[in-house]
Amino acid sequence: MAISNVDLFNAWTRVLTLSRLKSGEVVTILTNTDTHPQTLMTATMAAQNFGVKVNRLDLPVLNGEKSLSRDRFAYLGASPLRDNSAAMAALKASDLVLDLMLLLFSPEQQEILSAGTRILLAVEPPEVLVRLVPNEQDRRDVLAAAAKLERGKELRVTSKAGTDLVCPVGDYSVLKEYGFADEPGRWDHWPSGFLATWPNEGQVRGVVVLDRGDILLPMKSFVREPVTLRIEKGFLTHIEGGLDADILREYMESFNDPEAYAVSHLGWGLQKRARWSVLELYDREAASGMDARAFAGNFLFSFGPNTEAGGSRNTACHIDIPMRHCTVVLDGKTVVNHGRVVESELAA
Repeated sequence: MAISNVDLFNAWTRVLTLSRLKSGEVVTILTNTDTHPQTLMTATMAAQNFGVKVNRLDLPVLNGEKSLSRDRFAYLGASPLRDNSAAMAALKASDLVLDLMLLLFSPEQQEILSAGTRILLAVEPPEVLVRLVPNEQDRRDVLAAAAKLERGKELRVTSKAGTDLVCPVGDYSVLKEYGFADEPGRWDHWPSGFLATWPNEGQVRGVVVLDRGDILLPMKSFVREPVTLRIEKGFLTHIEGGLDADILREYMESFNDPEAYAVSHLGWGLQKRARWSVLELYDREAASGMDARAFAGNFLFSFGPNTEAGGSRNTACHIDIPMRHCTVVLDGKTVVNHGRVVESELAA
């Protein structure tokens, strides 16, 4: 069912409050032709209600002629901010940028954050935004888990389907997504509720077996039959299986980029209000799949870039694979047990 303007306005008000927006600040809303009009309208009204200066910066879409999908995450190529000094100046001079377009994995986003600007990405449909409004408990849960991961040296992931993956970690920072941007230079994504890190370069090894009900993004499809992914020295070397394996192989090959096969971020979901199964209920062109990325107990596995962590792998291909029923062990301690978060371990 559709969401009323009042409900979405109130949701924005809560998120902007959590993001510590205050009178006198400057908010720039970043949009393009794909921006949802209801999201834009209510975000503008809610921000203005805080007594801030609100600007809108509308930029052209890019990479549509290269991408195999309309999904925003399907081709992470050049940003429309590249060589656009006027737009960059406006964004760097803002206190908060509401990204209703998608700058993720762009060097321009890192430059804006380095200026102290807060950035909040919000590109899911209004119904998803309202259902998954973040709160302070989400922040506490993510930070508690992140404190464990930041001290960690090795993740091992197993499953009854046959996954057995060893991931040395510690060389890169930990991504903490709890849904609001409350500190200078912080980026976050509403909705979310998970943590992740990038493994040490060239060290991930083992096998990942995707089972029925695991999810391929940006395809936004459920795996229908097992797919075996073999990982050596941090790169995907073999894809084995039936139709789902063929689809994944064809998609990755279309980028003609060996960096597309590198293991990217990995972590686990903590959002109890997210539902993996709702992927079936939304228009594929409208939603980006944040329920799948964030639902509590998933193992979120990915291929592609590491620029968000300060790395140099800037491939346009990014595959996210939220997996169910995995066991995730961090330095010998189980943090996810067969798809369920071990609350006592994360709180310890």
